[in-house]
Amino acid sequence: MRNFWRRICFCVILSGILTACTTTYDAPKLGSPSVNDGQVQGSDAKRAAIRLQLGISYLQQDQFPVALKELNNAISIDPTLADAYGVRAVVYMQMQENNLAEQDFLRVMKLAPNNPDHTSNYAWFLCQNGKEKQAMDMFDRVIKDRTYTQPVKALNNAGLCSLKMKDDVLAESYFAQALRFDVNNATTNLNLAHLSYKKQDWTRGQFYVNRLIKVEAYTPEVLWLAIKIDHKLNDLISESSLVVQLRRRFPESDEYAKFQRGAFDE
Repeated sequence: MRNFWRRICFCVILSGILTACTTTYDAPKLGSPSVNDGQVQGSDAKRAAIRLQLGISYLQQDQFPVALKELNNAISIDPTLADAYGVRAVVYMQMQENNLAEQDFLRVMKLAPNNPDHTSNYAWFLCQNGKEKQAMDMFDRVIKDRTYTQPVKALNNAGLCSLKMKDDVLAESYFAQALRFDVNNATTNLNLAHLSYKKQDWTRGQFYVNRLIKVEAYTPEVLWLAIKIDHKLNDLISESSLVVQLRRRFPESDEYAKFQRGAFDE
């Protein structure tokens, strides 16, 4: 299970769930209370909002320098625009400029301390930078916030942060809560499948991973985990079928190389 959570975390930025990936960051909702419209009037407010939206769009496309330019423009127009600082913090984080990212996170927490989107993003930043306990406290605050519209994402990220702390029991509790909101969430089922495999509960692991297979959420990681579980259960027919999928879809993957050398227990 080594490093599997890290691959999941960074596969999608601000764009919803694709296959077995999780959205790590929240895009701010423009026009929410965190945008201080009262501070800048008329055309300037609209110009700042347009620059912010462009910044978000470029971030989604991984065009970080261009996103940074647009966000800087938004902030120069409206220095009180909390969402611009929040999104710029995410850009800096992706550019591994952690000191600058933290400065912006601290700014946005002062400007919009009750915004769950920014709080969730800051929590993930803290988790990735050795402040897991502080991050978990913030995740719990976000999860309890009834105005927050993405509890599954926050629960999954709290679970991933728990794994980083090597607390599998706590991680499983967060993933189980996420499952109650969305039984078919790909990230939740993948993580629960990994944890079941680690506990040698092959049948339960197969239950979770089969949900991913059913919706064709194929990644090398999903297929390899499913193959390993079938191998443990001696389900040769299912295992053979999945091996065909892995070979056909991802012949150059590390996971297929592991299968070829029979490294089922690595």
